[in-house]
Amino acid sequence: MWFGEFAGGAIGMFDPKTEKIREWQLPTPWSGPYDAELSKSGDAWAGSMYNDHVSRVITTKDEFVEYLLPRPTNIRRVFVDNTTSPASLWIGNNHGAAIIHVEPTD
Repeated sequence: MWFGEFAGGAIGMFDPKTEKIREWQLPTPWSGPYDAELSKSGDAWAGSMYNDHVSRVITTKDEFVEYLLPRPTNIRRVFVDNTTSPASLWIGNNHGAAIIHVEPTD
């Protein structure tokens, strides 16, 4: 189970098999992730409610890729699209009445 740690600026994962929680602190301050979702490749995605970033955690390497969006967003929910290669992300822009598609280039 994946979740955003809004006040903590991190995303977390609860593993029901081990009953352990693992956390990844996002590198940019004021991230405020509300939601997190895992892609088929093992990347965890989250969107910021505060700093207009989308974050991707490459969990196998503990590396982060952040995407600065072109305008204010306030992202709540994220939807990973595993039908694209690589997986991409769909998010709603609460401040701009828009839907945004984030496609990684790597």
